[in-house]
Amino acid sequence: MTKQKGKRQLGVLDLSHDFLRRHVQSGDLCIDATAGRGFDTVLLCELVGESGNVLAFDIQQEALDSTAERLAQAGYRAELHLDSHANLEQYAEAGTVSCIVFNFGWLPKGNHEIFTLAESSIAALDAGLRLLKVGGALSLCVYYGGANGFTERDALLAFLRSLDSRYYTVLQCQFPNRTGCPPFAVFVTKDAEPISEKESAR
Repeated sequence: MTKQKGKRQLGVLDLSHDFLRRHVQSGDLCIDATAGRGFDTVLLCELVGESGNVLAFDIQQEALDSTAERLAQAGYRAELHLDSHANLEQYAEAGTVSCIVFNFGWLPKGNHEIFTLAESSIAALDAGLRLLKVGGALSLCVYYGGANGFTERDALLAFLRSLDSRYYTVLQCQFPNRTGCPPFAVFVTKDAEPISEKESAR
């Protein structure tokens, strides 16, 4: 009896891309906050179509070069920025973005000694929530362990737990039976525009 080759295991990128396909529509403005090798950027371009716009960011030129090459091969265009994801608000207006994608950790097949940090990542998430329009969403893939340890992971989870459930829905997807430090996905939807303490006191 011949043993059948098993299918590739479900991963966080599969979850993220399924989520994006369900939430991003033609004409949307979307952001790939950590472009990496460009897989998310290409998918966002496919989903928003010619009437939409995609901005992609990375602090490594190698990542942007990979993204540009992948975009060219697919026949898509996006605005590429060599800048930190913490500076997103310099490139888009509050309440205008439909979806923002984050991959926290390191560049795939790159230098694992270069990785995202808790301080800038929390600032990026905070900015991203302000940029989202109501009904918009964040997709987060969190890679941790190794050189970057657990500090960023723990800070991200603490920040996400602090989000007011009146305005945001947070869903965390994990693989509890996988060994080591399996990455996990988190999805956030902006259900209403947060009201400031001053406004609520009126």
